[in-house]
Amino acid sequence: MARRSAPEVNAGSMADIAFLLLIFFLVTTTIDTDRGISRKLPPPLDETIEPPILKQKNIFVVELNKNNDLLVEEEPMELKDLRAAAVAFLDNGGGTGDEACNYCKGEKSSSSSDNPEKAVISLRNNRETSYATYIAVQNELVAAYTELRNREAESLFGKTFTQMKEDLKDVNYSGSKERLKDDIKKVQLMYPEKLSEAEPKK
Repeated sequence: MARRSAPEVNAGSMADIAFLLLIFFLVTTTIDTDRGISRKLPPPLDETIEPPILKQKNIFVVELNKNNDLLVEEEPMELKDLRAAAVAFLDNGGGTGDEACNYCKGEKSSSSSDNPEKAVISLRNNRETSYATYIAVQNELVAAYTELRNREAESLFGKTFTQMKEDLKDVNYSGSKERLKDDIKKVQLMYPEKLSEAEPKK
């Protein structure tokens, strides 16, 4: 009895189908992007140079405990009030002589920061603090710096610091970007962002 030959399967189009499926999944799949805080790390410390001694009144202590309770200068505070408290500290301008601040509009209290260049915000959290609360506190502190920078940029250059940064990224910006960079740096130096993060408590 003659053997029947098995019919051959035409696999020529299998590669095309696999390629089309691959394209379909690439187009329809969403890729999760990491979310976090944008930070520029400081340069490495020179061990031969001793760090400056900070006056206690120039340090604004913000703490988060394991229950996500906010303590500012050892006093309980609501998150919604943190930005205003940070602005008041940074803009106090209580220094005299060489440490005086001629553009600060704060209370000039002798018990608070001398000037924005000396002012440091120290943030400490507990290891059990929730990430969402930690981020919310960071956002409020950064917003305090942005608020003050916007005010000074508006006064000096007629537009906010936020707008200046957007103009720098805009490829269609018609002005001088070199001058814009200098103006941005000038505002940043008026209110330098000095956020110090201490070792989390156990």
